[in-house]
Amino acid sequence: MSGIDALIALVFIAWCITAGFRARTRASRNLDEYFLAGRDIKGWRAGISMASTQFAADTPLLFCGLIATAGVFALWRLWIYGLAFLLMGFLFAALWRRAGILTDAELVEVRYSGRWRMPLRITKAVYFGLVINSAVLGFVLFASFQVSEIFLPWHDWLPDGFYRVVMNSIVRTNLELATGAAPFAMEIATTNNVISLVLLASFVALYSTTGGLRGVISSDIFQFVIAMAGSLTFAVILLGEAGGLSGLAERITILYGQARAESILSLAPTVKGAMMPFLVIVGMQWLFQMNSDGTGYLAQRAMACSTDREARIAAVVFAWVQILGRTLIWLLIGLALLVLYPFGPADLAEPAFAAERERTFLSGISDFLPHGARGLMITALLAALASTLDTHINWGSSYLTNDIYKSLVCRFWLKRNAGSRELVLVARITSILVLLGGCVVAANLNSIQQGWKISLLFGAGIGAVLILRWVWERINSQSEFAAMAAALFGGPILLWLFPGDDMDWIRLACMAFLSTCATVLTALFTRATDPDVLQTFYRQVRPVGFWGGTAARSDEDPARCRQELGRILVSAVSCGASLFLILAGSTKLLLRLPGESVVLPLALMLAGGLVVPVWWRRMLATAEAEA
Repeated sequence: MSGIDALIALVFIAWCITAGFRARTRASRNLDEYFLAGRDIKGWRAGISMASTQFAADTPLLFCGLIATAGVFALWRLWIYGLAFLLMGFLFAALWRRAGILTDAELVEVRYSGRWRMPLRITKAVYFGLVINSAVLGFVLFASFQVSEIFLPWHDWLPDGFYRVVMNSIVRTNLELATGAAPFAMEIATTNNVISLVLLASFVALYSTTGGLRGVISSDIFQFVIAMAGSLTFAVILLGEAGGLSGLAERITILYGQARAESILSLAPTVKGAMMPFLVIVGMQWLFQMNSDGTGYLAQRAMACSTDREARIAAVVFAWVQILGRTLIWLLIGLALLVLYPFGPADLAEPAFAAERERTFLSGISDFLPHGARGLMITALLAALASTLDTHINWGSSYLTNDIYKSLVCRFWLKRNAGSRELVLVARITSILVLLGGCVVAANLNSIQQGWKISLLFGAGIGAVLILRWVWERINSQSEFAAMAAALFGGPILLWLFPGDDMDWIRLACMAFLSTCATVLTALFTRATDPDVLQTFYRQVRPVGFWGGTAARSDEDPARCRQELGRILVSAVSCGASLFLILAGSTKLLLRLPGESVVLPLALMLAGGLVVPVWWRRMLATAEAEA
C-alpha cells in the first residue's frame, strides 16, 4: 500500500472509532439503548444500515463467481431476496416494532404459552446467536482472509524477529487459515491472516461494543458511502481497461463465442432442462429461508425505528438500494473481469474454479487500480467487512445477553434481576464468543459458494414457520421445534441423497416440503396456544391473516385480518414488480448484444415506473391512515 492508500484507510478507521465513542454514553444506559438505539432511528438510516451490512466483503466475490460459473441469470438467486425484503417492509416490520421485544427469540414469550416457551427461546438464541451467526461470519471472514493475503503482507512490513516469534507461536497451534489467494507458504499466509483478523476484530469491537447499535448504524452509513464510492470507481476503471461499456457484450461474444455469450448475458437459463430448477429456486428460495420474516438483524433494525412508518421505509429503502443500486455496479465489474481474465471450457471442470473466479475481484484491484483508487477500494472492502462484522457482533451478543444471561441465568436459575450496567458489560463481553465461532467456520470453508449453498438448505427448513406464526393463530411453540428438527435432521440426509451442486434445487424443494408439513401437522395435532395469550398478542401487535377466532373474541370483525393481509400483499407484490422490471430493463439496456433493440429495455423500465403509485402511498402511510 502506498502512503495515500494508507491515509484513506486511516481516515476511515478514525471516523468509525469516533462514531462509537460519540454514542458511548447513551449506549451504556440500558439494553434498549445498547441493542435498539433507544428505538428512535429514522427509516432511511436503518435501511442504509441494512444495505451496508449485506454489502459484506464476501458478496462481490460471490457475485463474480456466480457470473462466471452460471451466467447473469444465476444472480436471480440473490436478486429474488428483494421480495423477502419488501414483504418484511410492508408486513413484518411494523409487527416486530409493536411486539415491544428486544430480540426475535424473545417473541416466543409473547406469542406462545406453555412450558415449551423457555426451551424454545433458549434454543433459538443459541441457534441464531451462535450457529447461524457464526456461519455468516465465517463466510465474511473467509473473504477477509483472501483480501488480507493479497493486500496486507505483514511479513514484509513487520520487523523480522517479531514476525517470526508470532509465526512460530501460530504454527504450534496447527492452525491453517490460508486460502491460496497469494503465493505464500502456508505458515506465512496463516500468520498474515491471524494478524489481520486480530487487528480487524479489535477495531470493529472497539467502536461496536462502545457505541452499541447507534454507533453501529452511524458507522454503517459512512461505510456504505465508502463502499459504493470504491465499487463505482473500480467499475469505471475496469470498464475502461476492458474497452468501455459500449461493446462490452460484443467483446464477451468474441472471447467466448456466440452461444456461450448469450448464455452468460441472458436473464433466463439457456441450458436445456435448466428452467425447472431455475423456477424452483427463484420461486422458493426467497420465502423458505432463515430470515423470511426478517428474523435477525433486519428485525433488530425495524424494532429500532421510531414508528411503524419508519420501519416500513427502512425495509423498502434497503430493498431498492440493495437489489438495484448496488448489484448493477457489481454486475458490470463481474462482466468486465470476464474480459480481462478470460477462461476456457476446460477451466470449468476444475474443482477450484468457483473459488478462483471469486478471487478475480481481488486480482482486478491489484492489477488495474492505481494508487489512491486502490486505497479507496481496499478501504471499501474493509468498510464492507466491518459493517457486517459490527452488525453480527451486536446482533449475536443480543441473544447471549438478553435471552441467555438475563432470562435464563439470572431470572430462571439465580432468581434475580440483572442491573442495566451489568447487562451492558455482559453484552460487550459476549461479542468475543461470536467472533470465535466465525473463525472456526472460516477455517473449514473451501469457497464462499460452498458455505452459502449449505446455509440456504438449512435455512429453508425454518422459513415457513417464521411466516406462519404471524399470519396463522394456530401455530404454536411445538411447530417451531418441529421445523428446526426438520432442518437439522433433514439437511444432512438431503445432502447425502442429492450431493451434486446441480441438485441444490431438489434439496431446496424437498426441505421446504418436509419442514412445512412438519410445521402444519404439529400445529394441528398438538395443544393450541392459550386463548388469553393470543388475545393479548393480537391487541398489542395487530397481526393480519388467519386470526378469525382471536379477532372474534376481541369483538372485532374476523374478516378484517384477511382483508388487510390482501392489501399488504398487493403493495409488496407491486413494489417488487416495480423493482424487478426496472432492474431487468436496466440490465438489458447495459448489456445489449449486437443488433438488439433498446425498445424492450425501455418498455420494462417504463412499466416499472407506472406501477410505483400502487405501493408508494402505502409505504408512506401512518398508523392512523392504515387504520
